[in-house]
Amino acid sequence: MKKIWQIFVNGLVNENPLFILMIGLCSAIAVTTSVVNGIGMGLSMTFVLVMSEIVISIFKKLIPPSVRMPIFIIVIAAFTTIIDYVLQAYFPALSKAMGVFIPLIVVNCIIMGRVEAFSSKQPVIYSVVDGFGMGLGYTWVLAGIALVRELLGNGSILDIPVLGMNYQPILFFTLPAGGFFVFSIFVSLGLFIKQRNSKTPVDRNKLGCC
Repeated sequence: MKKIWQIFVNGLVNENPLFILMIGLCSAIAVTTSVVNGIGMGLSMTFVLVMSEIVISIFKKLIPPSVRMPIFIIVIAAFTTIIDYVLQAYFPALSKAMGVFIPLIVVNCIIMGRVEAFSSKQPVIYSVVDGFGMGLGYTWVLAGIALVRELLGNGSILDIPVLGMNYQPILFFTLPAGGFFVFSIFVSLGLFIKQRNSKTPVDRNKLGCC
């Protein structure tokens, strides 16, 4: 149970794909102009990641090493197609807003990296937990970036105005440069907190002074 929790926390915080590993940034910056888009992209990625890891983990012993990469891509593409069609059918506005970035989940290095490095070597239960941890870790960072960008760039949260009619939107935050700026602030705060938590108290008895 302890190992399962550790795997989950690694994806959520310690090995967060955006916050720590800094992979999959292109789609992250592109879709985080609103909280709805950020959450939608994050949950779509989580679905594809979890399902792909389950399938690869189940059939890992049957996959020849020489063709493992094409098989991984086929599995990921299948679940990406499913989520793409679901969004088009039930959430057309969200699907249109995210555009090509849903189909591009197929080549997202987060999913390919976890399938290759983790689920192809681990039992199914660990793969499921890893998928949820990595997916939700990706989602909360997207939602956080989107929250700041939508609030400052449009004066709203979830398309609901919250800063009043007199607020002058800062259009910089709706641009890609604004996305990278907010992301850099998130990373800086994360590194600062991590550095502070890793520091050990100084033992004054070992110092050569009073």
